Amino acid sequence: MKQTIPNWLKKRAYLTPERQAIVFNGKTITFAKLYQAAYEMAGKLTAEGIKKEQFTAVLLPNHLDSAVILLALQLLGVRAVILNNRLTAEELIWQIQDSQSVQLLSEGRFRVKLDIIGASLTALPVLTKEELQHASFAEPQIIEEIDLDDICTIMYTSGTTGNPKGVMQTYGNHWWSATGSALNLGLHENDCWLCTVPLFHISGYSILMKSMIYGMKIVLHEKFDVNETLSDIYKEKVTMMSVVSTTLTMILDQLQNERLPKSFRCMLLGGGPASLPLLERCVEKEIPVFQTYGMTETSSQIVTLSPEDCFRKLGSAGKPLFPAQIKIMQDGREVAAFETGEIVVKGPNVTNGYLNREMETNKDRQDGWLHTGDIGYLDEDGFLYVLDRRSDLIISGGENIYPAEIEGVLTAHPAIKDAGVIGRQDNKWGEVPIAFLVMNQSVSEMDILAYCQEKLAKYKLPKDIYFIDEIPRNASKKILRRELRKLINH
Repeated sequence: MKQTIPNWLKKRAYLTPERQAIVFNGKTITFAKLYQAAYEMAGKLTAEGIKKEQFTAVLLPNHLDSAVILLALQLLGVRAVILNNRLTAEELIWQIQDSQSVQLLSEGRFRVKLDIIGASLTALPVLTKEELQHASFAEPQIIEEIDLDDICTIMYTSGTTGNPKGVMQTYGNHWWSATGSALNLGLHENDCWLCTVPLFHISGYSILMKSMIYGMKIVLHEKFDVNETLSDIYKEKVTMMSVVSTTLTMILDQLQNERLPKSFRCMLLGGGPASLPLLERCVEKEIPVFQTYGMTETSSQIVTLSPEDCFRKLGSAGKPLFPAQIKIMQDGREVAAFETGEIVVKGPNVTNGYLNREMETNKDRQDGWLHTGDIGYLDEDGFLYVLDRRSDLIISGGENIYPAEIEGVLTAHPAIKDAGVIGRQDNKWGEVPIAFLVMNQSVSEMDILAYCQEKLAKYKLPKDIYFIDEIPRNASKKILRRELRKLINH
């Protein structure tokens, strides 16, 4: 029997109409006004021919208007394919085609990318926010009840082959993610979540979902700015914030001898393992940091350190949230405490699979368990310690970078015979990609980087390039990245 639930935003506006929903650039909007704005936008989208269950690509920044558009799509039951606005036009075109999106919603600030996309996908209708503001209104058919099995969003995550995969996130996935988080962190009447992470990431989108489900105010920033962050923590009485190691370090540096207000409850730290010195600095400043482990496939966190354990189990990602399960597998068997293996997870917040990727879905999901490819171990109390976020993965400022994707771009250059990419430790970003090249002909490093800039998002660009005679490979022709690391360690 299918499970349904009243429309989230409509129900929230009915329950707590005058409660503050979103604060953005000094403007505050209540849940009643947020629903009205989303309803009006739903009417304009309806007039433009956008229909229930269509896949609609969305390329938007962090903005109150963006939240309204995303919520309007939910009111209509439209499946939002949420695009990373840091990607190049070429990368975006691939995802739009792969998802078979029937239109693209964006805004004028992305005009250069939109022109390139429009020139390539000539049949794709492109609607900007500015055009929608002047669009006509048609009475929208609001989804009164949400089927928890229906697809809500598609977010692309890089695969180890370098080809992105569209993760299908249902309303049920988002609901159970928010529920599991609340059962762990608790829910206080005065809670307020500061969102400086992108809405196009699951970390940011999940905060928007929590706002509706909890009836919680969120303070939305266009991007992370350490001064604005600290200012709003005090001014808006923020109690929680999602961070990665890079942003948390900047906050600590800026605080100097100051302390956060007593009302601040926790930093939710994701985006890869944190260094022990960073966590110890937080202990000194009496800032509770709850490390988390999660991914696009788990609709945000699936393992989080609970409040009572945040100092006792420093460095751990915690235990699985109440609705979730976890185990460590090696060679097809579940291993004992302190044995290293692959992290395997299960729960109602875990995706049913990848859009149009049945083979990869079947490979990664077995008997309801998702094989993450990440490496870690459980201690004797069942606390997870994450060692590697997939063996080849580079995490730079919270962004996932797969070497295979960069290698694919590099080897497509006619002058490059072979390429290998690894991550190098970086004080600011955690890790940055560096490339090793075998050349067919002589080309300058500057020319190679200019070529990459057309194909790759800025954060994926190699920070250093080394020219070598041969890329080390094993008998299966897989790159021996440990051998590449030796080249820069000597």
